[in-house]
Amino acid sequence: MTASILRAADVTDLHDRLLARPGWPAAEPPAGDGGVLHWVQTNHHFNSSLWNEEDLARRTTVADAEIAKNKRAIDRFNQARNDATERVDELLLVGLGLVDAASARTDAPVSTVPAGTRLNSETAGSMVDRMSIMALKIHAMRLQTARTDVDEAHRAASRVKLERLQQQRADLAGCLDALLADAAAGRAYFKVYRQFKMYNDPRFNPELVKERGAAR
Repeated sequence: MTASILRAADVTDLHDRLLARPGWPAAEPPAGDGGVLHWVQTNHHFNSSLWNEEDLARRTTVADAEIAKNKRAIDRFNQARNDATERVDELLLVGLGLVDAASARTDAPVSTVPAGTRLNSETAGSMVDRMSIMALKIHAMRLQTARTDVDEAHRAASRVKLERLQQQRADLAGCLDALLADAAAGRAYFKVYRQFKMYNDPRFNPELVKERGAAR
């Protein structure tokens, strides 16, 4: 699959199939060929792992050490999810011929976009990332509609929310297809936006810098 023919329908189908898989997400991220859909799946793996940890971190009857463990896992998964999002953008831009391939993974990818092309503020990778989160919300809300330990009012309200979430995902999927079509036609482009999450980096987080200094 080339970047120019990545379809939102393929992304939503992959997200839903993975969420229906017993044992998803596994402890380790998926192995693959390194293509765009591999990184879409990797992003979804870490979003799913992050979702589970966020639930666990809200527990009120466990030791504080357990919550601290959840919070550290959340940081790891969030960084990995972000890295996968950036990789999706890199591969799409290279496939579309909008970034110099040799520079794509650097902090300053070299654009090969023709002058006058419209810059889209949101990247295709960030749309894929949002679609992953939407898939998780849809999956979780659908489970609410089937609960037997709540009243019908809860299930009815959940059905209304489920319908709204499905519409939101459909809207986002349409925007992704439109952006990629415009990019392939030379009408629009997007960039790889590095997040530079400083709190995860011991070189930049001021509290971690203090800890390292005190340990010397």
